[in-house]
Amino acid sequence: MLNMIHIATAEEVPIVAETANTELLTGTDAEHAETSAEVSHEPTLYAEPIFTVGPFSVTNSLINSWAVVLLLVVFAFVIRKKIARIPRGIQNLFEMVVEGAMGMADSVTGDRKKTERIFPFVFAAFLFILLNNWLGLIPGIGSIGFLEQGHGESVFIPFFRGGTADLNTTLALALIAVVGSNLFGIITVGIWKHFNKFVNIKVLAEVPVKIRKQPTLAFVNPIKFFVGIIEIIGEAAKIASLSFRLFGNIFAGEVLLSSMAVIFAFVLPVPFMFLEIIVGVIQALIFSMLMLVYFTIASTAEEH
Repeated sequence: MLNMIHIATAEEVPIVAETANTELLTGTDAEHAETSAEVSHEPTLYAEPIFTVGPFSVTNSLINSWAVVLLLVVFAFVIRKKIARIPRGIQNLFEMVVEGAMGMADSVTGDRKKTERIFPFVFAAFLFILLNNWLGLIPGIGSIGFLEQGHGESVFIPFFRGGTADLNTTLALALIAVVGSNLFGIITVGIWKHFNKFVNIKVLAEVPVKIRKQPTLAFVNPIKFFVGIIEIIGEAAKIASLSFRLFGNIFAGEVLLSSMAVIFAFVLPVPFMFLEIIVGVIQALIFSMLMLVYFTIASTAEEH
């Protein structure tokens, strides 16, 4: 499978060699032209498998995600060992960042105690997404890999690919956000109150008891029950919107940078790389803020 280590150039795209030109080349030049003509290097919607562990395929985006996790764990241990009572240098900087982020979270939760419970999950997701977004911009990510033979052509497969440019990664993050918020709601308000947000048996049970005093309940409470059913659909929609928004923006950035590099590899991609750095921050912030909103709503008891 691993035929050769290959570094893809910006101009390496599928080439069709004309027979007349090939006939003019001899020896090594002809072989090189033939090999170049058969190499395919295009951005794909799916992550390419690099190796397998039993039935489990390890893709290039998964390797990038593991690298981000390892980087965060090592960084956390280093910072923990250097924590001092009086902050200095980098500790002072990160305390300012964390305090500012918690202040922003307070504006959503409205309660510092609730923020302290939710913030570790949200901030960890923000850092993971941000580093994955930025790691895909490092030179070598997406351009160093190997050639795989198949169907009469050599397909270039990079060793590394931005984790959030893979729908599997963003879908996993969305599932963590939505399922985690519901579990947090169950722990915070109780399983019965949280369950009644979706299947509101309580409002239906009130109809035969209070209908004599409040006849309007015969119309209002079934509507409330139906709204709860719609909330279940809304939870599934959250997963789709979170995953596709993040994936679409980061993958579109990959395609944009690849296109600019093919046009002119040296200067033209630079401003677009700065643009993608900003997009990476914005997308990480949007995802984490939505995750914060979901956790906050789930931890609020709904009154009827």
